[in-house]
Amino acid sequence: MSSDLELAGIIPPLVTPFDANENVDIEKLRAEVRFHLTLGVHGICVTGSTGDGQMLSCEQSVEIAKAAVEEVGGRIPVIAGIIRDSTAEVIRYGKALKEVGVDALQVTPVHYLFQPDEATTLDYYRRITEETGLPVIVYNVIPYALIPATTVYRVLQEIPGVVGVKQSGGNIHHLADLLKAAPTGGAILTAVDDLLYPAYLLGAQGAVSATLTVVPELCVEQWHAVQNGNHKTALEIHNRLLPVWRSIDGPNMTVRIKTALKLQGRDGGLGAHPLTPVSADEESTIRAALVEAGVLGA
Repeated sequence: MSSDLELAGIIPPLVTPFDANENVDIEKLRAEVRFHLTLGVHGICVTGSTGDGQMLSCEQSVEIAKAAVEEVGGRIPVIAGIIRDSTAEVIRYGKALKEVGVDALQVTPVHYLFQPDEATTLDYYRRITEETGLPVIVYNVIPYALIPATTVYRVLQEIPGVVGVKQSGGNIHHLADLLKAAPTGGAILTAVDDLLYPAYLLGAQGAVSATLTVVPELCVEQWHAVQNGNHKTALEIHNRLLPVWRSIDGPNMTVRIKTALKLQGRDGGLGAHPLTPVSADEESTIRAALVEAGVLGA
């Protein structure tokens, strides 16, 4: 792991606010960055899945990352996600993002249409790190192109520029396999939202997941409780977080997340087509979950 980049703790993946014309609303993004900074998060991630990264042009990704880097001002790491389906495109995005000063890239494997084998996966991440010159976090999320724990281990051990993995797909069993293997080449971060607390107990060094964006104050509190050995508090927060995750996990997920922000007085902007606004019933479910979590009055 790079000596000047620490990946640990609570790293919320921010939403990308869109306006009515489906342009990125940079001022709303900046406000979200400032909000998270006041809560003491340990990093932020932009243009990932929660940020609709798969929809964004290179120019939009750069605009978003530039704003985030400016707001953060070097206080915590800024990670930029890239969700593309060719090595050349990932490198093109990565080089452009490097110019605005992001600290690391979060990169999915290629996933349409065929799953790469182990040798191809290693070569893919090696080329990205070498040609962009930036640290890379493996974003292991694609259900039908899940990178096996044995391959992730090799990527972390054999490619110096890979500094971590965000283990999302494959549930906690894949995360447990990876943690048991105990690679020394980078941080293992969890994105299994309903099992953040157990993941920390198993040894995950932090989290990058949607729940952190919706209720960062609870997630920061839980992280510190675990670090201080206060497991009663950590478990109590786990049970408050669970209904929040259940309420946002589903179709149009990023719009659900933006609805959860709106209900708390934050403005994550609109969704971009084909994502559709949530129904009245869905909003009611999200509201009830936030009330149960104690972050919204009844």
